[in-house]
Amino acid sequence: MSAIITLDLAGFTPREDEERVWTDEHGVVLSVHDFPLVPDLAAPLDEVGQLRRALARSTAAAGAGLIEASTGLVGGTPALRQLVKVPLPGRRGQAFIGSWTVPRDRCSVVLKVQAAEGPVTGMREAVIVDRVGPAAYFRPHPYDPDLTGPLPYHVGDLEEWDALFPRHPLTLVRAALARAGASAVLDDRFRALPPFPGAAASGAHDAHGAGAESGNGSGSGNGNGNGDSLSAGAAAGTERRRRWWQRRGR
Repeated sequence: MSAIITLDLAGFTPREDEERVWTDEHGVVLSVHDFPLVPDLAAPLDEVGQLRRALARSTAAAGAGLIEASTGLVGGTPALRQLVKVPLPGRRGQAFIGSWTVPRDRCSVVLKVQAAEGPVTGMREAVIVDRVGPAAYFRPHPYDPDLTGPLPYHVGDLEEWDALFPRHPLTLVRAALARAGASAVLDDRFRALPPFPGAAASGAHDAHGAGAESGNGSGSGNGNGNGDSLSAGAAAGTERRRRWWQRRGR
């Protein structure tokens, strides 16, 4: 059973080949992922500055760009909201991926929304550069002014421009993420779990929590239940090293 038990899916249809994955007519993909692992966040949610800085750095190191990160509530439970841009493999353009992560002390649930640019790319950026001028377009990252990365921070990704580009994938992802986050209802058993205390405080859980979970194969993310604690433990370690937008839950 997923930690998210109810979700507004108006306009979305389920994919036949994947569980808890839905798509709408614009190509927006919505999915729910449960992770039976200690959340790999660098700080608790109430330390927003430290958390944002760490997220910006780790996202850039993975070849992507953090557009924004903030905290809020999903189902009445503290959660982390992120928007990330990722280069498309094999062709020009970007995918935009948003998420609500609801972390608890040794597990989490992620509500993910994503959409990619089509064959025509860069229209939004070109229009905004023309309006604000090249000098004002690119800016230091607000979470880490010294940060450099493959996808630089710029004003073209700001929400204030979404109304001019209602069918742009970033606009669609923002809107779908807001609606999904506001409508999600969490299982009471998940809500009752202790809150995520931060990376340092949960270090002990990393040592034995993942091992306990790996005993039934759940740490591999595929729920195969093969009982091989060594292979499942290795898979759990691999899962922990991957970025949230690359991971698959149960």
